Amino acid sequence: MSKKLIVLFLGLIPLLCTCFSPDTPSDRRVLVLLDDFAIKSSHSIFFNNLKSRGFDLDFKLAHDPTISLQRYGQYLYDALILFSPSIERFGGSIDAAAILDFVDSGHDLIVAASSNASDLIREIATECGVDFDEDSSAMVIDHSGYAVSATEGDHTLIASDDFIKSDVILGKEKIKAPVLFQGIGHSLNPSNSLVLKVLSASPSAYSANPSSKLTSPPSLTGTSISLVSVVQARNNARILISGSLSMFSNRFFQSDVQKAGSPTKHDKSGNEQFLTELSKWVFHERGHLKAVNVKHHKIGEVEEPALYRINDDLEYSVELYEWSGKDWEPYVANDVQVQFYMMSPYVLKTLSTDSKGYYFTSFKVPDVYGVFQFKVEYERLGYTSLSLSKQIPVRPFRHNEYERFIPAAYPYYGAAFSMMAGFFIFTAVHLYHK
Repeated sequence: MSKKLIVLFLGLIPLLCTCFSPDTPSDRRVLVLLDDFAIKSSHSIFFNNLKSRGFDLDFKLAHDPTISLQRYGQYLYDALILFSPSIERFGGSIDAAAILDFVDSGHDLIVAASSNASDLIREIATECGVDFDEDSSAMVIDHSGYAVSATEGDHTLIASDDFIKSDVILGKEKIKAPVLFQGIGHSLNPSNSLVLKVLSASPSAYSANPSSKLTSPPSLTGTSISLVSVVQARNNARILISGSLSMFSNRFFQSDVQKAGSPTKHDKSGNEQFLTELSKWVFHERGHLKAVNVKHHKIGEVEEPALYRINDDLEYSVELYEWSGKDWEPYVANDVQVQFYMMSPYVLKTLSTDSKGYYFTSFKVPDVYGVFQFKVEYERLGYTSLSLSKQIPVRPFRHNEYERFIPAAYPYYGAAFSMMAGFFIFTAVHLYHK
């Protein structure tokens, strides 16, 4: 081998190590599609926040004919942000089906709509389990929960503080100020159990055209109106859908806020904190779990056997970690369970933990032989789901492995010996006594 080839090979080693190292959920490329490049500056605080957390943002106009999500069958981006609510047709090779395939491949998506949301944006939202108000001119109006301002206007500028109660989605630090929202409301598809309200409207809110009088009851009213929703797909892809593009803007981030009826005036709205924490969840900087070192073996042994025998005592263990945004930290919970499964669970055990990410339990193999599976199906609100399975056969006792005398058969042993003793006594009496 020549010196040049050796040098080339040594130079490729770091690249190969990087390619085959375990992926982390962050530090990824994000495609941002805009209606207008002016949004890049008017929403710069949100974008700069993502950049400071290690994301590489690629800004393009939504109608750019050169945009593409994949090349030669490989996706070029790990996440997509749609800040183009009025786009009627994407440029390049992107359409609604391509975006849904992007999500089906395990990638994340943020969609921000507005009162002039196009049919294309509505179609994408509908496929994700979210239905925007059918009235294209409708906005969320709240005459009780509006944001107090110098010009009261039509009360479409809402100050909402009805957040989802989940530390993993919105972070452990409480959001101190209400969130400013101005846009279109949506409802959740009741048949879709994967979509969740993150920010809800108040009971006094309704969706209608603010510039015209109501002639019929509004289709969306009260807390059934969702302002911001999230979806975690079964493949752990995450989606954020907002009815307002303005809530991501610098103006809303830096504006003071006072909710109608509240004496407290906040110097800064809760938009920046709310959307920062929510974007951390969407981009898997929080609530992302992984399982490593799944092991099982007989008690007293170390090696994993090729099969078990009925009534063997075994031990099962797994290590669970959560991504903190920088590194993997031990995940601590008391509701992780393992099933020993064949057609149905024969054993269901809650795993004990040492609070350092190590989960373990022990149990006896059931008195049934066949092909079993160790199964861990873990689903918890806000966390990526875990589905672990390991197949193992279970055999019966061999002919020379049974006990010589089975305790359950002692009554039958006693009956046989008592019969023999009785026959001996009867024979002796009959022969030697008249």
